[in-house]
Amino acid sequence: MSFDSISLAGKLLIAMPDMGDPRFARSVIFMCSHSEDRAMGLIVNKSARDLRFNDLLKQLDIPEAPKAREIRVHVGGPVDYGRGFVLHTPDYHSDDSTLEIEGGYGLTATLDILEDISTGEGPEQCLLTMGYAGWGPGQLEEEIQNNGWLISDADSDLIFKGANDAKWVGALDLLGVDPLMLSPGGGSA
Repeated sequence: MSFDSISLAGKLLIAMPDMGDPRFARSVIFMCSHSEDRAMGLIVNKSARDLRFNDLLKQLDIPEAPKAREIRVHVGGPVDYGRGFVLHTPDYHSDDSTLEIEGGYGLTATLDILEDISTGEGPEQCLLTMGYAGWGPGQLEEEIQNNGWLISDADSDLIFKGANDAKWVGALDLLGVDPLMLSPGGGSA
């Protein structure tokens, strides 16, 4: 399979059962960008157990307004864990800081979105990740060719509303794949 002209931005990567890296075991990753030089995505099914949204607002000296809602905080990946990224619906846009992603998604990584969420002015649906998953030139393509990932169209209900512990099976279901039928080893033709 050649990825020369195919961008995976706006797609889901679903970890195969024998994923060698435990940080990505049973992960579902929303791909934010993908080019021949690099790829970047956010794990959308692993909670940051040590961090709540309201605690983060306090750490950043953002006042919590009465309209603030609790949003889920996730471990987006092992790269730059101290930095937050908000994946959201396209109803929110911050000039110069929102990356529009194919399929009707946005990614904003500036404080203004957190301030807007705290006052009830943010996107209708969103999730916050700390860190991201990143790949260098050819790295992701090689992992896919080595049977490390399945690729699926993204589903906003699965991303924003689904229970984290059900997202991996839910993502496989989008492809019509029964997880019990997946072979732990890959092959090639």
